[in-house]
Amino acid sequence: MKILRNVLIIILAIILITGLTLYIAGDNMYKNALAGETLEDVISKIQSDPNYVEYEDLPQNYINAVIAVEDHRFREHGAIDLVAIARAIYVNISTFSLREGGSTITQQVAKNIFYITEDNPVVRKSAEILTAFDLENNYTKNDILELYVNTIYFGDGYYGIEEACQGYLNKDATEMTLADCTMMAGIPNAPSVYAPTANPDLTRDRQEKVISSMVEYNYLSETDANSLLNSLDGYYENLIETLATE
Repeated sequence: MKILRNVLIIILAIILITGLTLYIAGDNMYKNALAGETLEDVISKIQSDPNYVEYEDLPQNYINAVIAVEDHRFREHGAIDLVAIARAIYVNISTFSLREGGSTITQQVAKNIFYITEDNPVVRKSAEILTAFDLENNYTKNDILELYVNTIYFGDGYYGIEEACQGYLNKDATEMTLADCTMMAGIPNAPSVYAPTANPDLTRDRQEKVISSMVEYNYLSETDANSLLNSLDGYYENLIETLATE
């Protein structure tokens, strides 16, 4: 028993030292990313972009689609989602892969704003979490979601929902239809794969996943989902034609 106790004490000490080391490294990365500015200063600059779209101007279907497919517990958890993290660990261990991540939308905002070029994934994750707590403490959920859709990458050099809508749909983000909303919500997961200029068939597969998630989390009825799915042949014919004329 004494040996087992000593082993447990050593393991606990290693965990604590590792955690403290990662906290310090992540905090330093966060401070360096701010470069003497406050979090509010950085976000104010982002919000001053002429292509920035405020939450109130975004179609509700787009907001619902993003939450459903990216982080369906977004309004329930804080900076991190322990349920999603546990699920990701289980899936990744059971499949011997890194198929699933546990990042929240708030963590993704932190990454988009500060750490997109950082190449140390462990320290970066620590910095993301610290930044995410600051975001959750200083901004509302609507603010954070607004920042997410305005900073996420959509492929083809488009950052933010307005640039992406102008580039792919030739319309303002405020004019998105339900079909547009579900298509656009699926792209950021893997822009090089799901952008409609890359492979429309894969774009459509991802869109169908978004629609399925919206039904699962009660953002869309089965009837409306089936009607939307049945309209996608014509939607993609028009989309491909629009892209070809740009």
